[in-house]
Amino acid sequence: MNQVVQLQIGQFALIYLLLLAVLAVMKKCRVNEAKLLVVASVRMTVQLTLAGWVLMALIAHPHPTFTLLYLAVMVGFAIYQVLRKVPGLNHRFQWIVGLSVAVPGLAVLFFFVRVVVGESIFNPQYVIPISGMIMGNTMTGAALGLKTFCDSLAGQRSKLQALLAIGASPQKILFPFVTSALETALLPTLNSMLGMGIVSLPGMMTGQILSGTLPTTAILYQIAIMVAICAVVCLSCFGALFFGYRTLYNDRNQILL
Repeated sequence: MNQVVQLQIGQFALIYLLLLAVLAVMKKCRVNEAKLLVVASVRMTVQLTLAGWVLMALIAHPHPTFTLLYLAVMVGFAIYQVLRKVPGLNHRFQWIVGLSVAVPGLAVLFFFVRVVVGESIFNPQYVIPISGMIMGNTMTGAALGLKTFCDSLAGQRSKLQALLAIGASPQKILFPFVTSALETALLPTLNSMLGMGIVSLPGMMTGQILSGTLPTTAILYQIAIMVAICAVVCLSCFGALFFGYRTLYNDRNQILL
């Protein structure tokens, strides 16, 4: 395998010219998100640059404490982002969401790194990139599922009250919203899996091939990480919705919205 081509700063900077095309389309279509595009691009660049420096330091001088600290920050930020997308949840629901994001994510990460790959759970070279992919997709799936669930409830408040009035239990009323939201949360991951290898070559596989890894090895890693991501997204969303919706009614069968 050939060695990866090292990008020079000048070459790398040329990629930002593509954003001019995005800005042109936004202006043509009167999409008033030019400021957001610039801010997002700058934040992405700064955050990834800082992450790269941190990773270089961690990999050069690995220590369990630093790896665990990085994981804690990553998981905490993922939980914060999910809760920020669905304001108004009661405190019990928020705790359930936090645990549902953290516990399956860390459990599957441990299984992937320690059992499947056979590396130490404190090895930052494996733990941090893999946890980033797992927690990033979990954050997106959980936020999508919870937002769908909350928006559906808010849009059918009168229907819920009518069903309660005729004697339907809160469990039977709310559970269909749980299943619908879970399906919505899983669809992006499932659709991505359906198109892999035909429509797209995913990021992890592409990055490994560019770095000189044999395509057959990269394929095995990609399949493994996609199965792990699917499992974590499913378990996290199920936990957050299935246990969280039970906090929305009381012992007198009143729905608390």
